[in-house]
Amino acid sequence: MMNIDVHTHIVPESFPPVGNRPAGDLWPKMESQGLDDAGFEKSNVVISGRNFRTVLDRCWSSQRRIDEMPSEGFDKQVLSPMPELLAYRLTPDDGLALSRVLSETIARMMDYDPNRFFGLGAVPLQDVDLACRELSNIKSLGLQGVEILSNIQGISPGDPKFLPFFKEAESLGTSIFIHSQHPTFGERIEGPPVWNNAVGFPIESALAGASLIGGGVLKECPELRVCMSHGGGTLAQILPRLDYFWGVTGPSDLFPDPPSTYAKKLFYDDILFNNQSLRFLIDSVGSSQIMLGSDYPFQFRPQKPDDQFIDLKLTKSEIEGLSHTNCLRFLGLLD
Repeated sequence: MMNIDVHTHIVPESFPPVGNRPAGDLWPKMESQGLDDAGFEKSNVVISGRNFRTVLDRCWSSQRRIDEMPSEGFDKQVLSPMPELLAYRLTPDDGLALSRVLSETIARMMDYDPNRFFGLGAVPLQDVDLACRELSNIKSLGLQGVEILSNIQGISPGDPKFLPFFKEAESLGTSIFIHSQHPTFGERIEGPPVWNNAVGFPIESALAGASLIGGGVLKECPELRVCMSHGGGTLAQILPRLDYFWGVTGPSDLFPDPPSTYAKKLFYDDILFNNQSLRFLIDSVGSSQIMLGSDYPFQFRPQKPDDQFIDLKLTKSEIEGLSHTNCLRFLGLLD
């Protein structure tokens, strides 16, 4: 059985110098830190004058990733940028330049072994018209789609201003992977810094998914393929509540059917950290919409996929779907 990891990230080995770009120190750069104890290259990703993250060469080395796939229980990966690099705070021109660095890096990593990798690039969504035009470049590079963030400078993806982008993606058959990042309510999260991720990301993902429903994107773009990261966060848990209030208020022009109907058209990775939560998601939206994910190389699955399939008592057809066919459908490579 072939296992595809839909949720993995890359960082380029280097970035072009910022030069005279308006971005200044918002433009990322890599600072080599030599070798780690195992002899692998490591570098700091410096953004805004500080080290955002220290990464190893598995972020840019296709061969290193191939070497590590067996130990993670995977055969193939879908590559997407480290979310922090989707810098919507840059000017549109700088955003386009950085997006192309990311997309072209992913295309080269795919070319290293096309049988092992698929790719999701980047677009400068701070300028919707520019992002729409860049989707054609994404296709010309051979990428299957793009990664976008759960909010674009504080604006949900379901906002009407982004509808032309989603319509263009639907028209071109471009897949959309929505990754949680920069919760807009971070000042309300009490706890250690990592809770911005642990608490904030699941809520961010639910807000983004709910905005696609409530904003009418999924009604207007019925053939659009969208995957929500981290299992859609808390979206599955609030679907009964959304359906209840839809029943109270009646159908809307933006979503004439119950919200759960649209949620079942979205795809989701399975990064939920326990099988009880994953079973709830499967029961809520159907096994046909769930894909394997790991967040490699920044997180590693607590359980290999094959062991998880056994624990969940999945049928043969469900295993086939979660392991690879659902992902191929999301990428537009299988009907």
